[in-house]
Amino acid sequence: MRYYKAKKAIVIASAKFTKSCETLAGINHVKLIDRDDLVSMIEAFRHDDIQLVKDRIEAELRMILESWSEVNGTVLYEIKKDYKAEKYVKKVMRK
Repeated sequence: MRYYKAKKAIVIASAKFTKSCETLAGINHVKLIDRDDLVSMIEAFRHDDIQLVKDRIEAELRMILESWSEVNGTVLYEIKKDYKAEKYVKKVMRK
């Protein structure tokens, strides 16, 4: 998200997520779609229920907030840049 300056992120996996992964995603406001979600989405596609798939993808993500003030705020605080990570990603992308 930082590298691409994305406002939303989704991680899709064909397995279940660990509790620590769910916590990390919740803190970083990342939506998780696991095996059960994928199975239900595939079944919905088979029955031409595109709206169910859209609803599953666009459903509210599970957020873990820093404080209660974030609940009432209209804007999430900007995540600070991780310059070391960005430098490493740029180095890897050049290879």
